[in-house]
Amino acid sequence: MSKPVILTGLRANNDLHLGNYLGALLPMVDMANKQAGEHQINLFVPDLHSFTTPIDHSKLYQQSIDNVKVFVATGLHIGHENVHIYRQSFIPAHSELAIILNSFVGVGEMERMTQYKEKIASSVEKEREFAKHLEELFRKNINENNEVNDAVERMTQYKKRIKINEKKYLSQQKYMQSLSDIVLETEKGDIFNIEVKSKKDIGPSVGLFDYPVLMAADILLYGASYVPVGDDQTQHLEFTRNIAERMNKKFGELFVVPNPVAEQHKFFGKDQGLRIRDLLDPNKKMSKSDDTGKGVIFLSDKPEEAAKKVMSATTDSLNKIALDFEKQPGVSNLLQIHALLSGETLDAVTKHHGGETNYSDLKKEVAEQVKEFLNDFQAKLSAVNEHEVIKKLEASEAEMNRQANETLAKVQKAVGLRK
Repeated sequence: MSKPVILTGLRANNDLHLGNYLGALLPMVDMANKQAGEHQINLFVPDLHSFTTPIDHSKLYQQSIDNVKVFVATGLHIGHENVHIYRQSFIPAHSELAIILNSFVGVGEMERMTQYKEKIASSVEKEREFAKHLEELFRKNINENNEVNDAVERMTQYKKRIKINEKKYLSQQKYMQSLSDIVLETEKGDIFNIEVKSKKDIGPSVGLFDYPVLMAADILLYGASYVPVGDDQTQHLEFTRNIAERMNKKFGELFVVPNPVAEQHKFFGKDQGLRIRDLLDPNKKMSKSDDTGKGVIFLSDKPEEAAKKVMSATTDSLNKIALDFEKQPGVSNLLQIHALLSGETLDAVTKHHGGETNYSDLKKEVAEQVKEFLNDFQAKLSAVNEHEVIKKLEASEAEMNRQANETLAKVQKAVGLRK
């Protein structure tokens, strides 16, 4: 690792969309191609991170390869000797270092992580909704069966218990456990003739709770100075710096401490966190979690269908075209997509449409751009040689195992696992 290391993760699974492409893929590929001469570029597939929330595990292996192909289609030069692409799970040192670091991290540190708290809050709300739904189903199905009556009585007592617990300000985790208790109590087979939640649905996982520690291991194994992160990941990067400094103070210089967030933004540019909005609800970012998919342009969409989504995009009733994400988020989102796909500045695109009093021409232009983009991108993707991608993965993984194991060996000796 004679050159400074830039490290970032490539999404391991899920359907990628236009927001991913314009906000993450394209900037990441441009950065890698420009910086590969003076830096070692580590682009890893975080396949272990990918199932901290539920996924289809039968598709994960191929999805990891397919998403590397997406980066190649975006323009990544995988032939460069300083560009390394590897799968996280193929480097066992990631997992072992995370386990070691766990013993030097407090539970409170993890509980303060904003992303985890948001996931917990979301899960609690879902549990509340489920408990309410379950009670309604019980009451609809109540009959002379004593077991059913007993279950309804348990639900009533449970509700009282929850109210008391809330007054005592139980932690969200304990509250969630209380909610799941009643679900398990009521899973008595088919006597209710209703569908109840599977025991397999465990809520937020320990993997999600521990996510920042594995992320720290991902970074520290390679001495990465630069890690491009969006606003939602800055807290995790600061945690990585904290645990690196803590370990260095206790055991000597084990790790390179990544540069602070301010320096990261200066190096990569603050616009690294660019977000494309949902076409139907422009007050939120474009996301695969959209239930209908009508506001999301997936890279796998048929170009004609994607164009229809643009034509159905939410705008407003102001009848003027202006760049204002607060008052006109839908129009501003279309202008941003227009600018990014055309290569023009946002100001130039806004001026081009200045004075228009309806949005049909803007939508038509953006729809045509999206259609052309998808036709071109999908042709490039189909031309990517999967065999060459796998060869690059295997070569990079051999080199990354060598580098990671050097760092891991230092840590193992420091904590007393090796002589």
